[in-house]
Amino acid sequence: MSSDEAGRRPPTAQQFVLAELRRAITTGRLRPGAPIRQDALAEELQVSRVPLREALKTLEGEGLVTYKAHKGYCVATLSLDDLREVYRIRELLEEEAVRRAVERLTDADLARLESAQEEVERAAAAGDVLAMATANRLFHMTLFDCAGMPRLVRLIRTLWDTTDAYRSMYYGDAGNRERVVKEHRATLDALRRHAADEAVTTLDGHRAHAVAELESLLPGPS
Repeated sequence: MSSDEAGRRPPTAQQFVLAELRRAITTGRLRPGAPIRQDALAEELQVSRVPLREALKTLEGEGLVTYKAHKGYCVATLSLDDLREVYRIRELLEEEAVRRAVERLTDADLARLESAQEEVERAAAAGDVLAMATANRLFHMTLFDCAGMPRLVRLIRTLWDTTDAYRSMYYGDAGNRERVVKEHRATLDALRRHAADEAVTTLDGHRAHAVAELESLLPGPS
């Protein structure tokens, strides 16, 4: 079988359910703290409970859902400390990814980043929170992928998954959407000039602004 044929192979039931659940959580359709009703989900997705249970176990390992005896699964919630830790680890890993990416950026890479940014700006102008969250993730992951370090990028993606539901809330505010657009434009300007220090500094500020806003959505220490 060729690689193209393998790439077209339909996903297993578990892979399908996993992708659908992850999308529902990271886009905020299933909100932090919401119970996951397995019967209703199995019916909605037209699958048996077996692949659903396996997918939930995977998501539990990723920190996206939690399980409590007699209560079942629910979407994980973050504390302020969790949020700050995730963003601190992202800061460390993403700096390495950005610096490596800047060394390798081609005109084709920049064109892909500019195309992703156009999608961000269209979604921002339309006030489409889901589309903006998707386009924003594409913009950043396109940049990180340019580093040529797939293991590093997988770690970064996992960290993003844990906060995507909150990020969608962040985009609900028009001022935040406008700020993201401006920060992305500044990042692109630095990348075009292969100014690694400037790109890192701009993205550090980009994350810091998001953390400051997201903190108001999260519970403090109990």
